[in-house]
Amino acid sequence: MLHPNQIAELREAVGADGLITGASQLQTYECDGLTNFRVLPGAVVLPRTTEQVQAAVRICARHKLPFVSRGAGTGLSGGALPAEGGVVISLARMNRILEVDYANRYVVVEPGVINAHVSQRVAAQGYFYAPDPSSQSVCTIGGNVAENSGGAHCLKYGFTVTHTLALEVVLPSGELVHLGSAAPDAPGYDLAGVFVGSEGTLGVATKITLRIVKRPEVVQTLLAAFDTPQAAGQTVSDIIAAGMLPSALEIMDTLAIEAAEAAVHAHYPKCGGLLLVELDGQAAEVETLMREVRALAEKNGAWETRLAQSEQERALIWKGRKAAFAAVGRISPNYIVQDGVIPRTALPQVLAEIERMAATVGLRVANVFHAGDGNLHPLVLYDRTIQGQEEIALDLSYRILHLCVDSGGSITGEHGVGKEKQQALGYMFAEPDLATMQLVRCAFDPESLANPDKVFPRPRLCADRPGPYTPHPLETAGVAEIF
Repeated sequence: MLHPNQIAELREAVGADGLITGASQLQTYECDGLTNFRVLPGAVVLPRTTEQVQAAVRICARHKLPFVSRGAGTGLSGGALPAEGGVVISLARMNRILEVDYANRYVVVEPGVINAHVSQRVAAQGYFYAPDPSSQSVCTIGGNVAENSGGAHCLKYGFTVTHTLALEVVLPSGELVHLGSAAPDAPGYDLAGVFVGSEGTLGVATKITLRIVKRPEVVQTLLAAFDTPQAAGQTVSDIIAAGMLPSALEIMDTLAIEAAEAAVHAHYPKCGGLLLVELDGQAAEVETLMREVRALAEKNGAWETRLAQSEQERALIWKGRKAAFAAVGRISPNYIVQDGVIPRTALPQVLAEIERMAATVGLRVANVFHAGDGNLHPLVLYDRTIQGQEEIALDLSYRILHLCVDSGGSITGEHGVGKEKQQALGYMFAEPDLATMQLVRCAFDPESLANPDKVFPRPRLCADRPGPYTPHPLETAGVAEIF
């Protein structure tokens, strides 16, 4: 509970209309897209300017109040979960596109700008912003920066970090710093790259300079229907092995197709594994490569291949894919969206193992994933009203993450660690690795105020360190000494 004097200071910093303290209104901010975890914040501030963000952060720093910055709240790992009794800094009102520079191919935006609005702003001049999360019609650029968000077309174009040139950041002390540069390949340490994907633990971004890219001459989108997702996965491996780099390679299994069709009516074929392949570039090159893609798909048993014949048909295909997460609610009362990464070559084996693991515990798993870069999104379906089933589902979802690590992959590709995957991070990294990461965090936030209880598998305070120049025992110990 915040002290009345602290509330008064926050009100002075952002104005009476920029402060929320009522219990019923605070409930809007008690979780993000991962609703399993809920914490009521002590207050929510809604600044309109960088100066107001600075003022709010300085109040938190002065009173040692934990704070969490928040965008649209579409995150799926609990990254925007409030700190108990702390402050949420909602950036929804900072939603202006401040500058568009076509000559140098960048835009400057505030963190509350919706992802899709960037591409809409520059479309008339033949440009677009490449990272396209499934929630791009509602998610904000600030949240994308925090999570290093991806999307279907990041196989070719790269994730948020690839397209973030510079950042204006309010540090947890309230100090304003500038990281990166609008100039390409700026010299010095890539501090902007360090900040992107830090999940709000290093400060609050208040201005973001984004790279925009020219739209290709031709875009072609192909549907290929297989009896199994394993056959579709093998086709993905074959396409990459052939030296092709599609702009997108996506796979959906039977359950995901069923859900998407019920929600969007995308006219997907009923099949065990649906592969979406999108190629873009010069017309002659795209047409030649698409013939090769079709041949590889048919070699692996595709019994239908269908090329989108119009921009409207292509948009409907992607509408079905991007709606898949939410659409699963039509076929299951509850579900867990998971996010892991594996090597592309391991796709067929890992998918088969997920199917076996799910059958063993009597649950269903719908698979939707960015197959081109091995980013899996298994959705574990369950019914919370059945006693014990939620615990079984959670256990299965974590064992899937362990399977990804054991297969040479990662516990997250784009959803972040947040609150959900803290323990899984400890499965992926040894304690010396985690201690080294903590050094970076402490350099930005020595008081551990910014999103303090996220990412790491156990509480870690910078004040616990024995001294600024004395190595922590975990930094020098070997793995054998730790375990």
